[in-house]
Amino acid sequence: MLQIIIQGRGGQGAQTAGNLLAMAFFAAGRQVQAFSTYGGARRGTPVSSFIRVDDRPIRLRCDIERADAILCFDATLLDARLLAAAGPQTLIVVNSTQPAESFARSLPGRRVVPVDGIAISRQHGLGRIVNSALLGAFARAIEAPAFAVLERTLADAAPRLREENLAACASGYAWVDGLLQRAAA
Repeated sequence: MLQIIIQGRGGQGAQTAGNLLAMAFFAAGRQVQAFSTYGGARRGTPVSSFIRVDDRPIRLRCDIERADAILCFDATLLDARLLAAAGPQTLIVVNSTQPAESFARSLPGRRVVPVDGIAISRQHGLGRIVNSALLGAFARAIEAPAFAVLERTLADAAPRLREENLAACASGYAWVDGLLQRAAA
């Protein structure tokens, strides 16, 4: 079973990203469980999405205590509470302009993939809404769901700025693909 936590702030699109990711896994034929928590239900307060993915029905009905992967929309949210759910094998994809080396110093022993989601989103006319860029990046980092499935899901569900969201998603995917290729070389 794959367990994912998406952490963001109200207004960043973290809840929408969680819903889209769950829909993409479901479209890929996987069993999915998704739920959310909201802080003060206002812009800027922490919000979380939790997703479980498996090939069999998911009967577990509790919070995710140990995530396989975390998608963090704001590096300031990488605090003790969130990191308590991250083991040494947890992959953390974070929206940040900082290089991976800075996270190796501040979060030793953690696998962190930084993505400049804001730059990608602005490049595609989405301003500070980073969910599409980060979804593409996250899908490449965890190697699931297949990009074609994520792209179809995003195309079907994007309420507006469809082409811009698709382009940002592809750029996020390519960003992480480049990082992983350089790391392997």
